[in-house]
Amino acid sequence: MSPGLTLDAAREADAADPMSCWRGEFHFPDGPGGRPATYLCGNSLGLQPRQVVAEVARVLADWQRLAVLGHHGGDAHWLTYQDTLAPPLGRLLGAAPEEVTAMASLTINLHLLMASFYRPTRGRYAILVEAGAFPSDRYAMAAQLRHHGLDPEVALVQVAPRAGEDCLREEDVEAAIGREGDRLALVLMPGVQYLTGQAPDLGRLCRAAHAAGARFGLDLAHAIGNVPLSLHDWGVDFAVWCSYKYLNGGPGATAGLFVHSRHHDADLPRLAGWYGNELKTRFRFAEGFVPERGAAGWQVSNGPILGMAPLTASLAQFDAAGLDALVARSRRLTGYLEALLDARLGEVVEVLTPREPQRRGAQLSLRSRKGRDASRALFDRLIAAGVVCDWREPGIIRLAPAPLYNSFEDCWRCVEAMRQA
Repeated sequence: MSPGLTLDAAREADAADPMSCWRGEFHFPDGPGGRPATYLCGNSLGLQPRQVVAEVARVLADWQRLAVLGHHGGDAHWLTYQDTLAPPLGRLLGAAPEEVTAMASLTINLHLLMASFYRPTRGRYAILVEAGAFPSDRYAMAAQLRHHGLDPEVALVQVAPRAGEDCLREEDVEAAIGREGDRLALVLMPGVQYLTGQAPDLGRLCRAAHAAGARFGLDLAHAIGNVPLSLHDWGVDFAVWCSYKYLNGGPGATAGLFVHSRHHDADLPRLAGWYGNELKTRFRFAEGFVPERGAAGWQVSNGPILGMAPLTASLAQFDAAGLDALVARSRRLTGYLEALLDARLGEVVEVLTPREPQRRGAQLSLRSRKGRDASRALFDRLIAAGVVCDWREPGIIRLAPAPLYNSFEDCWRCVEAMRQA
């Protein structure tokens, strides 16, 4: 049940919520009048956990104290640092630790995995994506097609929402998969659509792709740490993500990839690097490449320890709070924000994001009913009032009440600022 629509009711809901304690574990940017900003932009960059400073300082102290010995001796464990991130990442992904590794950036990881999982033939070569996919995914898909001598205008199949609708229907994706049939090599979908906040039924789409003989991959940039995931049980072939949004890993944080265990013993081609070689023979510097078993076999270079340290601190928070509890709180916060928008601004703005809680995460995307310019004026008013959110063309305002650090009062203040516009 949502709190009442007054400021006092929002504050009472925060005071009664045991999960509110996590808010104090984050640094907030300053807003007007010396009070913290109302930060609803965790879908773009998560806030800094307070424990990050200590974790980064520990790595710096190890570097100062041990130098190169931090890799091979002492208690720093740099050689296997990325392996310590696999278990907590796996718990967020619904994956075994050996199916997960932290490395590189999302788009680099996408290219690396496509070298293994996109193997076009003369008859089976098409890639199916959502129309309006995040540009990085579209650029990567087009680049891969050209790399294989294929024309994206022919081989890149884009499925769009129906006329007058903002969100893609699963049955339309299934129909497109059926139409492409034997020429379809790969289906790549978002875990959460970046513009609308829609969370598709990924298990359903994975089954449809496999039934057509295609591989199924995911971009989880807006999904990991935000919505429940079951990559292993769904049978997803591969997935990639970044760590600076809901995972609060910091700007440009080390990203990650998932490879389903059924592929771990397959003789797949890969763009190999020495950190993907099995650890027990890595430092023999031998001629032949012997991949580490599991997702770690797709590693290329030694991991950026300073880049992974903030993620270590953040993942400890996710483990302590529990994803189920965070998802439940996310649905309460997002539902409350939705109720405020409907009650106070229903004639002014329309929400694009699905209304069903299980079909979205911690995001509501909205626009003015008067068009793009009115949406932009509304966004500018929010920023001036100390509400940090983001703007995406064509005329979309995205609000993300992240459950680890946002509050019911944040939701109330956001809508109140829009009412004053």
